[in-house]
Amino acid sequence: MPLLALDHARLRFGGIVALDDVSLEVAEGSISGLIGPNGAGKTTAFNAITGLYRLDAGDVVFDGRSIRRTRPSRVIRLGIARTFQNLELFPRMTVLENVLVGAHPATRLQREREQRSQALETLADVGIAEHAERPASGLPYGTLKRVELARALASRPRLLLLDEPAGGLNHEEVEELVSLVRRLRDERELTILLVEHHMRLVMEVCEHVHVLDFGRTIAAGAPAEVQRDPAVIEAYLGGGEIAA
Repeated sequence: MPLLALDHARLRFGGIVALDDVSLEVAEGSISGLIGPNGAGKTTAFNAITGLYRLDAGDVVFDGRSIRRTRPSRVIRLGIARTFQNLELFPRMTVLENVLVGAHPATRLQREREQRSQALETLADVGIAEHAERPASGLPYGTLKRVELARALASRPRLLLLDEPAGGLNHEEVEELVSLVRRLRDERELTILLVEHHMRLVMEVCEHVHVLDFGRTIAAGAPAEVQRDPAVIEAYLGGGEIAA
């Protein structure tokens, strides 16, 4: 049984069909990708999974139970955390304080000292512990991306949704991200689903890839298979090959 499944998910915004009968499964312990051109419905799918949008039809199933009508705050407590395509940090708060915001749902009964210790450990896990007491404003973009990742991890999720984690990163930072995602999956026993335009990252880190175009699934399979799929090539480039 998959840890996460979208089952014939449909969602409209007025006359626009954002998700059109989308079904996908994410195996527990896997790193899976959700890719497609701009406007394909990828972030919409994330928003439906996390309860920010409610499906018009179909279902979202997590660990064998429907969460289609579950409130976002409850979704976090069930073990699903996410990052955002556009950074959603509090610039005047310190890095540590930003992470403590994410830790709150999982640790609200613990004492402040324990919360702080666990948040610092999470910052160390993503390699930015030295920035703990600095305000988020003014930090390099790549560091801010890791702050947001640490905030998501602080809730101790089983499923981590990463929305364009490589967006805005340079080549060296992307290479570091590949290793970081794999390590976090292994050490924290995570299941990861990521939305990403950076094809090299997708090809290197994902074990299974789902492709959306205009809200519909057009391909699914191993990264190398998907990269060669004619429908995927047409959706991205109108012909030719997708470069990794």
